[in-house]
Amino acid sequence: MSKKNYESEATLFLKQYKKDHPETMQKQLEGRARLWDKEVDTEQQEQYKAARVYQKPYVYQTH
Repeated sequence: MSKKNYESEATLFLKQYKKDHPETMQKQLEGRARLWDKEVDTEQQEQYKAARVYQKPYVYQTH
């Protein structure tokens, strides 16, 4: 068996699964869009940074 033609059992399983369940790719893209593919509102991020209240490292230590 040549290394360049080798496919692991996991790869073969995933290829077969995607062939048997063609809707999988669309579901993956929808899930990615829901969690990761977001537009970043830089103005809102700056507001969050400006409104942050800093605290001391040991908040429960009294002096």
